[in-house]
Amino acid sequence: MASLKEIRSRIASVNSTLKITSAMKMVASAKLHRVQSNAEALTEYEKHLSLMASVLVRRLGDSVVSPLTLPHKTERHAAVVAIASNGSLCGAFNANAVHALEDTVKRLHNEGVADITIYPVGEKIVQAAHKAGYDTCDDFQSLAGAPAYDRTTDLACRLMEQFTAGKIDRVLLVYNHFHSMGHQKPCEEIFLPMDFSANEAGAEEGNPDLYLFEPEAPRLLDELIPYALRTRMYRVLLDSATAEHAARTVAMQTASDNARELLDELSLSYNKRRQQAITDELADIAGAN
Repeated sequence: MASLKEIRSRIASVNSTLKITSAMKMVASAKLHRVQSNAEALTEYEKHLSLMASVLVRRLGDSVVSPLTLPHKTERHAAVVAIASNGSLCGAFNANAVHALEDTVKRLHNEGVADITIYPVGEKIVQAAHKAGYDTCDDFQSLAGAPAYDRTTDLACRLMEQFTAGKIDRVLLVYNHFHSMGHQKPCEEIFLPMDFSANEAGAEEGNPDLYLFEPEAPRLLDELIPYALRTRMYRVLLDSATAEHAARTVAMQTASDNARELLDELSLSYNKRRQQAITDELADIAGAN
């Protein structure tokens, strides 16, 4: 049985851990509220932007010719932007992102894609990609957690340039999507070629006559598609950051609850040992008399 000194030491250690997890939970929660508000606003903006592009595409019909929307005849080289976090202590967030990346790479190989380049965002996904032996481009790994729009657009523009030049035939985004505080689901999106099929229902409902395009529609579309893609990349990074902070908040809350339960058990054990020690001392005194 542990001595009173050992139990006191454990109580002090658990108290110290509780202070750390509680502080980390408060920090993660503050970051979550800030990033989540930005992500929700950008999601709504990106939704209407994509709808506007879809309406414009429907108006132009077959005359739409954009290298960013045309699938390549053969797909030999793909790029996967995999997003995780820079730190740990966020539950299964990073593990889910790594598993999603592995599944995506395996499926691409099964589809006949020979060359796959991984663009890891976040130190944890960088480590996993290097360990797996993937061909990586690590220029944008610092975008995780608090993505900056200018650096995000650099990543999107590089991918668009390589896709237009024929160096990449398909670009996929793999990340954790924020559903709720307790649910962050790994998902995969097609970034290039840009697909408007998901907005077809909204484009049909939207009356093209309500839109006045200036300058002319083809020229406007040439500017709108790259802008929509840059916005989508930024939205995905903010979504992943929101999911990360939510996962860390829940993980630190769970750790704090476990620490409090352990403190209650240790305090009860300490009081029992202390009471037993007093009883033993009283018995010794009574026996001596």
